[in-house]
Amino acid sequence: RSGAARPAPETLERREVERLLPGGAVHQGLALLADDLPRTSLEAFCRQGGGSPAVVLDQATDPRNVGAVLRAAAAFGAGAVVVHARGSPQATGALAKAASGALEKVPLVRAANIVRAMEALKDAGYWCLGLDAGAAATIAEAGVSGRLALVLGSEGGGLRRLTRQTCDLVARIPTTDRMDSLNLSTAAAIALYQLARPDD
Repeated sequence: RSGAARPAPETLERREVERLLPGGAVHQGLALLADDLPRTSLEAFCRQGGGSPAVVLDQATDPRNVGAVLRAAAAFGAGAVVVHARGSPQATGALAKAASGALEKVPLVRAANIVRAMEALKDAGYWCLGLDAGAAATIAEAGVSGRLALVLGSEGGGLRRLTRQTCDLVARIPTTDRMDSLNLSTAAAIALYQLARPDD
């Protein structure tokens, strides 16, 4: 806490440290009791996000994937990662480890309804760009610019029908016929890089 005195360290046996932590917590023999990270609402992001892109994850359930998407979002200047309030992973140790510090830099915004969240982003001036391996145009060919929300579906099912229909346009990452899809976080990183790069 700001202005609070630095706590005195306590030395414990490793098993005692593990007993204080939730099951499956990732640690290296250190534990610190800290306040929860501040929460950002979608409304607040829409007001304060400026021109930074948003990433919308439709039914992403793997904490490591969501953490890796946060890491890519931080690397390429995205302002928020929007997930479903129910069914998406909590900010646990596994997610935080995969995020490599990005959880403290990019807000993980929880929305009660992904389609309504996309509509709110559109009302705030964002274009919703869905990623779909079957789309006709690549991201480069789509020629998108301005305020963008990159929308990605689950690894197994991709974009749900209503989510896809709510997108303003749909594009794909060009791949060879040896592999027709990419891991969620890999696809997010490539797409965010493409959107962030200056015009050639």
